[in-house]
Amino acid sequence: MNTEFFAAWIEEVTAAVRAGRDHLTELDAAIGDADHGTNLDRGFTAVGEALAAAPPRTPGALLVLVGTTLIRKVGGASGPLYGTAFREMGKAFGEAPEISPAELSTGVDAALAGVRRLGSAAEGDKTMVDALAPAAAALSRAVRDGLKPEEALEAAATAAAEGARATVPLQARKGRASYLGPRSVGHEDPGAASTALVFGALRAAASRG
Repeated sequence: MNTEFFAAWIEEVTAAVRAGRDHLTELDAAIGDADHGTNLDRGFTAVGEALAAAPPRTPGALLVLVGTTLIRKVGGASGPLYGTAFREMGKAFGEAPEISPAELSTGVDAALAGVRRLGSAAEGDKTMVDALAPAAAALSRAVRDGLKPEEALEAAATAAAEGARATVPLQARKGRASYLGPRSVGHEDPGAASTALVFGALRAAASRG
């Protein structure tokens, strides 16, 4: 997986966020500030502009630029959290021109560690970690089992989607939604939902070839 692949991933993320913007905002309206979809759409639009202005030469540099742009352009918690995720993944890749499935798994693990560190969230807290952690585990397992790259990314995307859906019956323990207490139950976490979109986009990027 080269720089072109990761650029295709970000293009797919941008399209998925734009298509899902209103849905993500509706989810956030129920338990948050009603701006998750619009914030991410604005952020990834800015990412596209940044990548076009100065195309990075390596996957790591590309993802670091994505993360830095999101931190600068997206308000609320989602900018720092997503920005940290992409920056940590990019830093894990270093200067390598090509990324293997095992290295991608290491990068996703680094993204998860960064998000956990920044947000102090664990699985079950009703946050993006509830989608990101299962995706990381599924990708690691698929790589360990020797699955083809497309199959490994399918497993990660499926796990992220299942993790997002599993937030519906949870009571939020982190973030603005936690202020609602029991009233946060019955709603899908918007951060987990957008994380599922990100991994669905990764699967879509793999299918381009």
